[in-house]
Amino acid sequence: MEVVAKAPGKIILSGEHAVVHGTTAVASSINLRTSVHLRFSSDGDDILKLELKDMGLEFSWPIGKIKSALPGFDSPDPSTPRACSAESLRCIACLIDEQTIPEAKVALCSGVSAFLWLYTTIHGYKPATVTVTSELPLGSGLGSSAAFCVALAGALHALSPHSGLDYNHHGWSTFGENELELVNKWAFEGEKIIHGKPSGLDNTVSTYGNMIKFRSGELTRLKSNLPLKMLITNTRVGRNTKALVAGVSERKLRHPEAMASVFSAVDSISKELSSIIQIPATDDVAVTEKEEKLQELMEMNQGLLQCMGVSHASIETVLRTTLKYKLPSKLTGAGGGGCVLTLLPTLLSNVLVDKVVAELESYGFQCFIAAIGGNGLEVCFDGSA
Repeated sequence: MEVVAKAPGKIILSGEHAVVHGTTAVASSINLRTSVHLRFSSDGDDILKLELKDMGLEFSWPIGKIKSALPGFDSPDPSTPRACSAESLRCIACLIDEQTIPEAKVALCSGVSAFLWLYTTIHGYKPATVTVTSELPLGSGLGSSAAFCVALAGALHALSPHSGLDYNHHGWSTFGENELELVNKWAFEGEKIIHGKPSGLDNTVSTYGNMIKFRSGELTRLKSNLPLKMLITNTRVGRNTKALVAGVSERKLRHPEAMASVFSAVDSISKELSSIIQIPATDDVAVTEKEEKLQELMEMNQGLLQCMGVSHASIETVLRTTLKYKLPSKLTGAGGGGCVLTLLPTLLSNVLVDKVVAELESYGFQCFIAAIGGNGLEVCFDGSA
């Protein structure tokens, strides 16, 4: 049996950093996806194999070795997500240490750890080949690790006895609400292995798609009534998320009243943005009006992120470049590098977009054009993927 599952990345439209201090953030899925192809072995090959196609890397483990390192999963329970203990994580690390991983790609180890834990706890010791491909750049704030965990958990759950899916269905399909909730919980366990203490926002957006409003641990799914297109510019500058978050907290300690006002303003922006997104637009005039309001709110949010001290010279270069074409932008995620968002109005000419992209790429940046607010996790059994 085999299945392909695909899950989207995400962007934060407003509220990053401030959300850590109790304000509202709005996140959206994007139509850049990670795909996981799972095929159980039927040729007597007692091996679990992981192929990371984009990296040109391949890992394999004899099933007996996995069973020895992670005992007790002869009868796994896919309906009950399990957290990975510190002891299990150490055993998984020993399995990974036996593999040859280039030093430049050693950061992938946490993702491989998540793979081994999710696979074993959901399917036990079945030999299989799992192939991963992705349109998402790693470590750029677009939710690549969450998309991987969601697609993996989705593929694993799709081939479990209680998935609720029709194996004979042709084309892409999705799970029911209860199954999506279960997949999301499994994906969150994978995210915890990779990130330690994730908020759950990334995997939830990737699982359900569309848009989500997030505040103090409470997630509200939003329905967008406006097709939006974003230019996403990857500055290719890595950043230390923990250090950036800590820097904002330190600034809050030094300037408590000023930073409280900054966070309050961000909260207002996120709430207004989520309201605008859900209002139907009946004609081109209404669409343009909504897009202009969203651009203003994103520009205001960027100014507040600069007040928090999380911008970067590379981000400022993107901002200056897009503003020359009257297109305001904002960073997305942690800042300090990473990615920058630029809303592309519906009536904007492709010629102008090409000019903006060419200029940004001349600085060595990587550009993507993505629709936002699309489908979440989808699976396919018939090979038409």
